Amino acid sequence: MVSPRTQARRYAALALYQWRLTGEDPMAIKRHMLDDPTWLDAVSASLQGIEEDEALASAQRFRFNLELFEQLLAGVPERIEPIDAQLTRFLDRPIEQVDPVELAILRIGAFEILFSASIPDGVAINEAVELTKLLGAHEGHKYVNGVLDKIARHQAVARRAAERPGGEG
Repeated sequence: MVSPRTQARRYAALALYQWRLTGEDPMAIKRHMLDDPTWLDAVSASLQGIEEDEALASAQRFRFNLELFEQLLAGVPERIEPIDAQLTRFLDRPIEQVDPVELAILRIGAFEILFSASIPDGVAINEAVELTKLLGAHEGHKYVNGVLDKIARHQAVARRAAERPGGEG
């Protein structure tokens, strides 16, 4: 069974993907997702590999961390400039050429590394890798892992420098 936080990241990735493609307000996308339980059930089932004709157990319906989902949907667009600046430093191509699903996942991972002190970098990276295996292109998880690992290493160096006497901060 998928954890509620993992499921929240899955829904957030889908919503941020839609945001990138349509430009629609992320909170409007969230309302649509939450207001259409049939659609959300179908998405949840497909993400869990459940066939259409199989009933989704009531324990699996809407079993996601709403707080994390909302934090990602608000935080990524709010901090898109610093997130994309960090991604751009470590991408091997222009950000516009990154697969849109993988870009949504990279942005979630980068947001968690850069702005969510309560989430260890390794957890953020692992969640992004697993999400890419599920939703991304074949072998895309390796790319996501490499980029987010570089961001995490860079952030760790910056944190250590800031903690030194006379360092920034």
